[in-house]
Amino acid sequence: MSVLLDRRTTPALLPTADAATSVPLVTGGSVGYANLDVAASAPALASVAARVAEALPLYASVHRGAGYLSQVSTALYESARDTVAAFVGARSDDVCVLTRNTTDSLALLAGCLPADGAVLVLDVEHHADLLPWQQRSRDLCDVLEAAPTVAGTLSRLADALAARRYVLVAVTGASNVTGESLPLRRVTELAHAAGALVVVDGAQLVPHRRFSLVESGADWVAFSGHKLYAPFGTGALVGRRDWLDTGRPYLPGGGAVAQVDVDATTWVAAPHRHEGGSPNVLGAVALAAACDELAALAPGALEDHERALRTQLVDGLSQVDGVRLLRIWSDSVDPTGVVSFTVEGADPGLVAAYLSAEHGIGVRDGRFCAHPLVARLGVPGGALRASVGVGTSADDVARLVEAVARFVAEGPAVAYAVVDGRHQPVADPRPVAGLAGADLSAVARGAGCGPAPTR
Repeated sequence: MSVLLDRRTTPALLPTADAATSVPLVTGGSVGYANLDVAASAPALASVAARVAEALPLYASVHRGAGYLSQVSTALYESARDTVAAFVGARSDDVCVLTRNTTDSLALLAGCLPADGAVLVLDVEHHADLLPWQQRSRDLCDVLEAAPTVAGTLSRLADALAARRYVLVAVTGASNVTGESLPLRRVTELAHAAGALVVVDGAQLVPHRRFSLVESGADWVAFSGHKLYAPFGTGALVGRRDWLDTGRPYLPGGGAVAQVDVDATTWVAAPHRHEGGSPNVLGAVALAAACDELAALAPGALEDHERALRTQLVDGLSQVDGVRLLRIWSDSVDPTGVVSFTVEGADPGLVAAYLSAEHGIGVRDGRFCAHPLVARLGVPGGALRASVGVGTSADDVARLVEAVARFVAEGPAVAYAVVDGRHQPVADPRPVAGLAGADLSAVARGAGCGPAPTR
């Protein structure tokens, strides 16, 4: 078969710390790494890494230290909170709780809900926006199946809100499987009219589109630094403070209390109520630096960059025989740069291993911590996912399309076998996995939300 490769000249939008990284190939030699797995974890922006290096000599314990560095670190931490809140268009009376990631943020909020309040969530969600509500109470968590269209899904949402009293609607800002989204302003209007509040899982939205709590009308947004080009272990939950001020303290410990007696404890208000123990100061600094860098981009630059790359990716893969692109809604518009697909007759894990070992391309395979959605899309065994970001170029996308086309036309150049659930080259001459000091077969034994049936 022949594929007309798109040789666009879209360069990376911002430099990332992995820009000069080369990886070994099983066929010999090495090649610059094409990171098309940004939706899983984005590389650090070069400016973020530099900011962390600058702050590291100033690191000390925060909030209660009299030393100069403690005061500096406290200022860095609290100013980072303000920067992060501003980045997502927080209202003047909103609060920003610094967490580990989106999963942490949503689990925190789940512990603050009214005890008898029901939650409505769609079946398109990442597990992070499904499991906390189900674990809290399956009887108080309804999962709504999305319709084949956005319009139909909004209609189903309105019907569900009329049929039962909910205190919260939890909705993804952008699907981690397809990049598609519902119109958040309309979702919040429907929810608020029915007396429910709205939390947005912003993990796949905030790094890729301008988002504002004020403009969307949402009550909270949760997101992760490791998807926002700041992989230093900090995320955030930003939004209204009423439930957070009175809810169950998420991490009981020092800093979360005003007074502790043997038989009673007085908790402080949010955000510190949920940030017991020594916080991740450097992670907060990194997250704020990433927010500053993205906020400084010209209006529309981020969106235009991703649209160009996504269009190139979709157009290229659509030309490859046997490739099927996944989609939730036939009438969705302006998805982010996340494209999931299958190759007819090929195990997604094998294709992903081939792309890595023979072409130096990183993609995701499996069910993407979205099992209900992937099953409904007709691929219960999983799929492949390519995702772009500010460090992605048109050359990266063209390499992927060409490599997939070669797989379909010629198959792998070396033999592969399944080792502990993951495909690996049978005879792999590549060196051990760098700083980890482990061989690649040991690395493959990681579990998580990988290929079926393990996820």
